[in-house]
Amino acid sequence: MNKFGVVMAGGGGTRFWPLSRKERPKQLLNLSGKDLMVNETLDRLAKSIERENLFIVTNVTQAKLMAEETAGKMNPEHILSEPAARNTAACIGYAAMEIVKKHDDGVMVIVPSDHFIKDETEFTAIINAAIETAEKTNALVTIGINPSFPATGYGYIKAKADSVTEIGDANHKTYSQVEEFVEKPDLETAKKYLAEGGYSWNSGMFIWKASTILSYMEKLLPDVYACLEKIGDAMNTADEKKEIEEVYPVIPKISIDYGIMERADNVLVISGEFGWNDIGSLDMLNIMKDADENGNVAYGEQLLLDTKDCIVYGNDKMIATIGLSDMIIVQTADALLICPKDRAQDVKNVVETLKEQGKDQYL
Repeated sequence: MNKFGVVMAGGGGTRFWPLSRKERPKQLLNLSGKDLMVNETLDRLAKSIERENLFIVTNVTQAKLMAEETAGKMNPEHILSEPAARNTAACIGYAAMEIVKKHDDGVMVIVPSDHFIKDETEFTAIINAAIETAEKTNALVTIGINPSFPATGYGYIKAKADSVTEIGDANHKTYSQVEEFVEKPDLETAKKYLAEGGYSWNSGMFIWKASTILSYMEKLLPDVYACLEKIGDAMNTADEKKEIEEVYPVIPKISIDYGIMERADNVLVISGEFGWNDIGSLDMLNIMKDADENGNVAYGEQLLLDTKDCIVYGNDKMIATIGLSDMIIVQTADALLICPKDRAQDVKNVVETLKEQGKDQYL
């Protein structure tokens, strides 16, 4: 069966302001010092899937730049533009309909564009195992991460006891049936999950046949599916672009997790560890680069005196600090952000306030 990679790259990365902007969001930044996040994602997928079968789903305002920055990494015609942000069910359904209508179905490997993966060899082995599982079982497969500490910033997946099944030829990998998806817990609950075992972090990566996810959408999200069906009927016709522009903005907003994964009856999880991190906010920049002897992570030219456990990102100016700890400082050509590390999730509130104040030049 054909294999396709789908990279979800339509987010605005508001928790990464002021680095992430509307025209060049987080997925189009080079945070590792190697390549843009989206290009690193494409390169990982290309170890399991031919580049001609890679897709990106992104916002229409980012599509042109996305095509320029991913040149040579994939077919530019496979950059699917969303006229409006309608959450992950619409994004994934759009890609699934594209595959079914234009490529006669296939297994989809769906990943976000902003993950950091340290052990790419193990990642590829798990993806290959998931592809094999989706082909054989016709199930919805998701990737879990073996938890290394009681994280409160991730959702969890609970596997059914005694449901472990050998996959076969895929390097002795196994899958388990999913008992439930659990929202981000408090610290005590997270500690309980680790003590009990059987839980993994929800990575937001999915593998299934395009036809399978569309059948689940028809059953569980009929309003979403009805819109996707209209778009699908127009595919390969002169009306395709017009239909997408008219129908897509009215697709109901719902995530694939709430709409499908928490309600479906045949969901499997393959858990593993491959140095995964969700680079969702600025405090995660310390994952991308080694810290100095004082726990500081510095980008650019910095002078950090009596400073500990800080993240300092400079653009074209020297940044000097004295006596700071556990702070984030990010400087760009037109903005400067300073906040405690434990308030990193609140950076999105800056973006919302700038919108309210009509200061679009900073967005």
